[in-house]
Amino acid sequence: MSQPHTLDKQGWHSRGYLPHFSGGATPQSITIRLFDSLPQVLLDRWTYELSFDRPEEREAELRRRIEAHLDKGIGSCWLANPVIANLIQDALLYFDDERYNLNCWTVMPNHVHLIISPLTRFSLTRIMHSLKSFTANEANKVLRRRGTFWMPDYFDRYIRDERHFAAAVAYIENNPVKAGLCKKASDWKFGSAWFRAQKEI
Repeated sequence: MSQPHTLDKQGWHSRGYLPHFSGGATPQSITIRLFDSLPQVLLDRWTYELSFDRPEEREAELRRRIEAHLDKGIGSCWLANPVIANLIQDALLYFDDERYNLNCWTVMPNHVHLIISPLTRFSLTRIMHSLKSFTANEANKVLRRRGTFWMPDYFDRYIRDERHFAAAVAYIENNPVKAGLCKKASDWKFGSAWFRAQKEI
């Protein structure tokens, strides 16, 4: 776990689903979710409803609606299984300081929040593809199933400055509290707040 790098803006790219910002070592706030955590018909409806808003307002409101929906714990919620939650957490930590700096994370029942700062040789797209592919395969083995595990894409947002970084970390680490899963962030065993608290003991 490291502090954020200074901003190194490069440009936007897309794989046909969502636009992504390739910012080099710029910290990125990322959300990945299980394939059945948010019905596409609902996402399409929200997108249409917000299509007449200004871009920055549209993005903020869409994210707010998605986050509120995810916190309801809808879908298979395989990440509520401690074995799978630990699998995801271990995978995030494995390449910390090698492919990226892992600033914070929280594994929720049907989605994962994290902030990473990619290191020079590794693009955000490459990092996320590797992470999602590995964890999907391993989780499916635990579940004794085949098929789609994660949604094909992910949400990312670059961190603008230190103030934005602090707010994003607070939101991510307190997500389990907001969702009613624990009383304080450090109680949630599948997140950076708990991880940091254990180091301080």
